Amino acid sequence: MQSSVRRRVSLTLLTASLILASVSALPHAHDQAAIELHYAPEENLERIDVALIEAAQHDIDLASYVLTDVAVIEALTRAAERGVIIRVYLYESQIYDHGRPFQALQDLRRTRGVTIKVKSHAEPLMHLKSYQIDGRLLRSGSANFSASGLKAQDNDMIIINEKSVVDRFKKEFDRMWSRNNHLVYKDVYPTFR
Repeated sequence: MQSSVRRRVSLTLLTASLILASVSALPHAHDQAAIELHYAPEENLERIDVALIEAAQHDIDLASYVLTDVAVIEALTRAAERGVIIRVYLYESQIYDHGRPFQALQDLRRTRGVTIKVKSHAEPLMHLKSYQIDGRLLRSGSANFSASGLKAQDNDMIIINEKSVVDRFKKEFDRMWSRNNHLVYKDVYPTFR
């Protein structure tokens, strides 16, 4: 158990380091106001995520260890209903019935323009809490997409408006998306109605 916790902490720190290294390498990044930082529980991060998703026009790529916040899932569903192409990459522990979040996830997966893939428990652990919107914005940080992670725990959210950083995330997302050790979500629950 301690090894698993250490691995998650290490992966979170590595992700933050990569993001900060990418941003610090940008020319004049400090002059561009390209980064926003938000902190829970002082701020309601759920509202920020929903507003960002509501502003999407073309595509969203979301990689998430946890996706149980109903408001975020419903915002993704509304985005897909207005024509936004959505790819969601989840860790396997998130595909099992958890009541209302599970139902919201089923509604999302049945929405046209949405593809959900599930990474198996195979190494490495996928512990991201990130998404890109329209190739222009990256949301990352320590806050899981859960009610407690977005509203009750000490967490941060980092929003970066810098194309080179978003492109780097998209490249990594595409690498994970193309793995052959995942399931397409409809294949996990093929008869779910």
